[in-house]
Amino acid sequence: MVAGAAGWCCLVLWLPACVAAHGLRIHDYLYFQVLSPGDIRYIFTATPAKDFGGIFHTRYEQIHLVPAEPSEACGELSNGFFIQDQIALVERGGCSFLSKTRVVQEHGGRAVIISDNAVDNDSFYVEMIQDSTQRTADIPALFLLGRDGYMIRRSLEQHGLPWAIISIPVNVTSIPTFELLQPPWTFW
Repeated sequence: MVAGAAGWCCLVLWLPACVAAHGLRIHDYLYFQVLSPGDIRYIFTATPAKDFGGIFHTRYEQIHLVPAEPSEACGELSNGFFIQDQIALVERGGCSFLSKTRVVQEHGGRAVIISDNAVDNDSFYVEMIQDSTQRTADIPALFLLGRDGYMIRRSLEQHGLPWAIISIPVNVTSIPTFELLQPPWTFW
């Protein structure tokens, strides 16, 4: 990595040329805002699955983000009733991303947010791809940094809450950069 402002300028100028020359694709980002609990009232960044899952056809102004039990969501969910018509927060590991998405879909979830199981991950987005089973999923599937997922779950535990209330997706293009309330533990 090149240090200093001049280095960042070179990186910013080089990256689009590299993308155009090699056909590489930079992650698309999708944003959601936690409305409650208030101590994590931030705008979080997630990336959609690369080759499976649906898209958001509507904006949910207030919808529950329900941590799955068990957290890896590789089979039957003990709190599946609460996930119906809501969004599930799932942890990476134990089975494929597609398997997790299908479990949430089978429980009536509208989408799944899969957080990395590396709780110290505050900058590396994993590209979620389909497994080799030829199965499909219709609901949106998003990847969330491990630190963000951990902080959301920790806040819910501290407050004794079964879910967070979120707004998703959030259009950040109309929000001035200085007003973007991003988590203080995430540095770009």
